[in-house]
Formats: sequence, structure tokens, C-alpha cells
Amino acid sequence: MSKQKERVLAIVGPTSVGKTALSLELGRRFAGEIISGDSMQFYRGMDIGTAKATEDERLIIPHHLIDIRNPDEEVTVAEFQQLCTERITDINDRGKLPMLVGGTGLYVQSVLYDYKFSTAGEDEAYREELTVFAETHGREALHAKLLAIDPETAGRLHPNDVKRIIRALEIYHVTGTPMSQYQSRSEESPYDLLLVGLNMDRALLYERINRRVDIMIAEGLIEEVKALMAQGYDASLRSMQALGYKEMFAYLNGAITREEAIELLKKRTRNFAKRQLTWFRAMKDIVWFDVTPVGEDIPVSAYEAIYKTVAGKFS
Repeated sequence: MSKQKERVLAIVGPTSVGKTALSLELGRRFAGEIISGDSMQFYRGMDIGTAKATEDERLIIPHHLIDIRNPDEEVTVAEFQQLCTERITDINDRGKLPMLVGGTGLYVQSVLYDYKFSTAGEDEAYREELTVFAETHGREALHAKLLAIDPETAGRLHPNDVKRIIRALEIYHVTGTPMSQYQSRSEESPYDLLLVGLNMDRALLYERINRRVDIMIAEGLIEEVKALMAQGYDASLRSMQALGYKEMFAYLNGAITREEAIELLKKRTRNFAKRQLTWFRAMKDIVWFDVTPVGEDIPVSAYEAIYKTVAGKFS
């Protein structure tokens, strides 16, 4: 007899669309535990800018893979995949429903479709050469190098993601094979999966993003970044390239004004939401729900449709 597949409820969508609020309610209704699928919520001390669930919310519903590293201790996609799959098994074994919630497409997809990552060797001298190239010619030029030899990988990596771009170029340099061919994945999920996608009217989503940034500033984002700087963390770290941190580092280092930093953060977050939607729309199996607010609130009918779908799958 074949082993029964483990259950997973995944909730994806652009930033500010309402994933956290929905996941808390679903966790209450379906005895769920939340696994963060956000690549920046791993890091301690980065709370406001990554919109982590509050301490009170974490007392209501157990959360996993939050605050598991210091900002200078990177979590790779492959490591996340391993940590996440272990927790999915543990949560299922305890009779609870694992809920993978987040907006980092590659991290979420690596778990849901069992990505196989490259074990290709390294060439430290070549990596250093590419680092110098990026510093001399710019990140866009480095990204263009990858686009020429591996357009699939280049299409999912932002030009600012220098470390991963360099690794992709290094894999091709060492093996002659594009990284996208190494990152194989299953056509079918190994899980008993329900993949819920949230979306809303674009203009209203952008309004919510702008408002969220203002709230983050009011709640102390700048002070949070000051505290990280005081601990010795600097802008070169990958964690500090996260939205909110990069812009506030630039402000605190005198490169731009406070107002410029806030407006830049709003613009970059809106662009990020657009990229998230592009990624998720390319994923199969997503059951999409429109959660466009009416006034300030998301219609009850939208949530009820989601509850009914989850109940139909897992009750």
C-alpha cells in the first residue's frame, strides 16, 4: 500500500494582499500551524520591515521558520526546503494542518514541487572576478551576462540578487550546463496540496502598500534599522538588501533624505508586488481568489469562499 500523501495548505500572493490575516483565521478554523515562506522573516531583529506576525498572533497560532538566524547567517533555498519539509512532516504527524504562507515564490515552489538543487563545484577565483565585474560595471551588466546563457534563471532573479546571479554564472562556468537545468522539479506536488492565491485590484493593492509603508515608519522601521547598524550589521549583507532595510540604510548613511527613502521604498515595494504576481501566475495548481476591498474591508463573501474551499479539501 502506498503511503498517504502529507497535507499542505499553501497561501501565496503579493505583499499587502492580506495573507497574514487570512492565515490566522484559517489556522483557528482548521487547527493549522503556519510555516513562513518569506525569505526575510528568518532573521532576528528584522520585525517591522518584514511584517512578521506579532508575538500575540504567534501565541494564537504556532509559527515556524521565523527568527531562526541572525542577519549575517544566510538561509539558502535548499536549506529552507529541508527545514520546511521537516516541519510539514512534524505538523502532519501531530494531526495539525501545515500552512505554508508567504510571498517568496522560489522558496515556496521549491518545497511544493520538490526542487532538486545543483551540487556543482565552486571556483572561488571566478566568483571574485564576477564580484569585481559587478562593482565595476554594475548589477544590470552582471544580470545581462546570465541572461545570455540562462534566460530562465535570469528571468526569476532580480538584478540586485548579485549572490545568486554569481552562483548561476559559476555553475555554468564549472559545468557548462545552465543552472535552470540543474534545478529540476516534480511536475506534480508530492503533497496533498491546496494552493490558494490571493489577488486584488491593482490600484487598491498599491494604496495598501503605500499605507503599509507609512505604518512601518510610524511603528519604528527607522529605529529598527538603527539598532541593526549598532549591532554591526551593514548594507552589504543579503538580509540588509531586503525592502525597507536597504532604503533606510541609504537614508541613515546620508545618501538620500528621509522623504526620498520612504518614497523609494513605496515604489520598490509596488514593483516587487508586480514581480510576485508574475511569478505566481506562472505556477500551476493555484486556486485564485479576488479579495479586493470594499471600502476599508475585504468582503466577507471572499473569505467565506476560501473557507469553503479549504473545508472541502481538508475537513
